[in-house]
Amino acid sequence: MIKDMTSGSPIKLILWFSLPVLLGNLFQQLYLMSDLILVGRFLGMHSLAAVGTIMPLYGVIIMISFGFTSGLSIIIAQRLGAEDYQGIAKSFATGIILSFIFSVILMACLPFTPLIIALMNVPSDIFSEAVIFINTLLYGCMAMVFYNYLANVLRALGDSKTPLYFLIFSCVFNILLNMLFIIEFGMGVRGSALGSVISQISSVFLCALLIYRKYPILKLTRQDFNVSKARIYAHLRLAIPMTVQFSVIGLGAIIIQSVCNTFGTSAIAAMATSIRIEQFIALPLVSIGAAIVTFTAQNYGAKKIYRIRQGVFQSSVFSLVISLILPILVFLFGDKMVLLFLKEANTEVIHLAHTYLQITTLFYCFLGQIFIFRQALQGMGHSILPMVSGFVELFMRGFSGIVLASWFGYIGLCYAGPTAWIGACVILIGGYIYVMKRQQYRLTAKERKTPWPMRLFVRKR
Repeated sequence: MIKDMTSGSPIKLILWFSLPVLLGNLFQQLYLMSDLILVGRFLGMHSLAAVGTIMPLYGVIIMISFGFTSGLSIIIAQRLGAEDYQGIAKSFATGIILSFIFSVILMACLPFTPLIIALMNVPSDIFSEAVIFINTLLYGCMAMVFYNYLANVLRALGDSKTPLYFLIFSCVFNILLNMLFIIEFGMGVRGSALGSVISQISSVFLCALLIYRKYPILKLTRQDFNVSKARIYAHLRLAIPMTVQFSVIGLGAIIIQSVCNTFGTSAIAAMATSIRIEQFIALPLVSIGAAIVTFTAQNYGAKKIYRIRQGVFQSSVFSLVISLILPILVFLFGDKMVLLFLKEANTEVIHLAHTYLQITTLFYCFLGQIFIFRQALQGMGHSILPMVSGFVELFMRGFSGIVLASWFGYIGLCYAGPTAWIGACVILIGGYIYVMKRQQYRLTAKERKTPWPMRLFVRKR
């Protein structure tokens, strides 16, 4: 169902929109975690390390896919806010064409995966399994790209529930297939990857079928596919910087994983486990950011800058509160979370993973603000500043990871992420303030006279 976010209480709209996104991200992480859990419990620590060490690389693929398709869908949200329904259909068709081309480019990377994995310092005893796992996933990357695109289009229209339903289906189907391929058929890590690919293909088919039947606004004609250079440029102007931004963040994770790989199998397993848990517990922060981009894009298209300022400020405060609660949960239950991934208790892996989580969650106040201000800028069509913050994050994560790891070992590596978050946060908040000052001319005379920060709480329009 299409949801107009240009009227009503900003924080209520954002939270109600983010709830299905939160549940969807929860199942997305369960989807990914099920691979590690089943591999770790039924194939052993070496297979867990093989899959875990390749997860940052696969994470890059997921992130650039999500970034590219998110950029394509922002224009749809802006068109909805401007009530340009013909423009929505044309934008949807353009996104389909560009998503197909993007998928082909990703699949062209298949011959280079052994070289990339070798550059990641993957130990020889898990090298072959790592190659098998990532190559199998790459064969199905077109399904991943198109699912991300269709889900982002629905979110751009204000529908955050439908992507949730398909994620639940995909997660359950993936777990069943993994159990079948790993336990019954004995296919090893290839079976785990194959289950993910098949479940993604099924989700794309069902999602496309629902859009065709339930969303007449997205029904396309041949004329919609007659794209012009100007339309392609308008979409790529947002999609490419977002792709670069997400890819450099993922590259930072690869650098950290490469450094971690020099510390041995136990450290690799611990890092793989703790990163997956970290992505799981940070979901509330991620979900608020996902709601912000749709809220901002629709209101930007409707030229309601006043509401953007309200929504961003109120969400920022809410995110800070959440980021203070999460470290407490990790301190109390972090070691128990790690045990879920292990076939048998390994005290070294549990200690290393729990240590990582205890350190990084203390800095979630910065991470939460990154999601909000990055997505707000993107929703308004400002993709360069988020991309710059991504490069800053990559540099600081890589530099601090390498330097601190050489000084303090594994503990130093745990501080690489927080260091990068602080740097990116400074860039994004400063960029947001600059952009909003330039938008002052869009405020009415009455709005300009309202004292700040009372503007951020006044309910109007």
